[in-house]
Amino acid sequence: MMKRVLANDGIADDGKRLLEEAGYEVITDKIAQADLPNRINEFDVLVVRSATKVTQEVLEPSNRMKLVVRAGVGVDNIDIAYARKKEIEVANTPQSSSLSVAELVFAHLFGVARFISQSNRDLPTQGKAKFNDLKKKYSEGVELRGKTIGIIGFGRIGQEVAKIAYSLGMEVIAHDVYIPEAKLRFDHLPFKPTPTIEIKTTNLIDVITKSDFITLHLPHNEGMPPVLGENEFSKMKNGVGIINCARGGVLSETALLAAIASGKVAFAGLDVFENEPNINDAILAENRISVTPHIGAATKEAQDRISIEVAQVIIIKTGNK
Repeated sequence: MMKRVLANDGIADDGKRLLEEAGYEVITDKIAQADLPNRINEFDVLVVRSATKVTQEVLEPSNRMKLVVRAGVGVDNIDIAYARKKEIEVANTPQSSSLSVAELVFAHLFGVARFISQSNRDLPTQGKAKFNDLKKKYSEGVELRGKTIGIIGFGRIGQEVAKIAYSLGMEVIAHDVYIPEAKLRFDHLPFKPTPTIEIKTTNLIDVITKSDFITLHLPHNEGMPPVLGENEFSKMKNGVGIINCARGGVLSETALLAAIASGKVAFAGLDVFENEPNINDAILAENRISVTPHIGAATKEAQDRISIEVAQVIIIKTGNK
């Protein structure tokens, strides 16, 4: 019998085509969250991004499901413990979106360093009457070259961030409890032999106290305290910039707002939030915070790569040749 794959949050054409060529039926019509428990037994594989929540309620009725694939890095929207209890394998696609997330870090970083986000709010409403005032207000931007970027979480995404930072002439320090050192290969540069840089990670306090900018690239486990809270913000340089394109909850939004109000943090860029999609109004109202709606992996190139990786994972793990 043909195996059926439900790509409930969509899948790019390249991945869908690979699966169909391998003999799978791929369904991309979205099933509402409330209806998933009633439909789950129609499918052998479930593919989700961040919108669909794969809870115990969803998985409990299943006696057919063999595999859940998260088209992306984080799997916090999947009840992994219950999936294992049901002998349902859980996989993700960690390789395909790293560059897109890393580039978004610098989109935010350039934007907040030169007040682009704030200018885009103020110029349409005040530009004609207060153009010179705004020009003066936003005249103290900072350059990235020569500054130190601290990277908390030094897996694939953190290392892509480091490569971009080095290419911009920045200093890099990194912290990761699981990765003591890493070798960065600059394959994108037109030099032979390929340049490499070896980085030894350091402790969290070093990153917090020595960085001009701090970016987070690690998961958040429910119930765990944030990596950056009031105590950590108090130890940072005055005027530090904070970027979070990882997961809501890895930093305390309350502590961030207080640090911005005190001047400890000059600006921040957030792609993820503690209570998505119910974002704290104070975060949205603060014009020193640049915000995007969780679009780190949302580039055409990344989605194409992710879809292919999803298809390869499904074919390998479910044995449909």
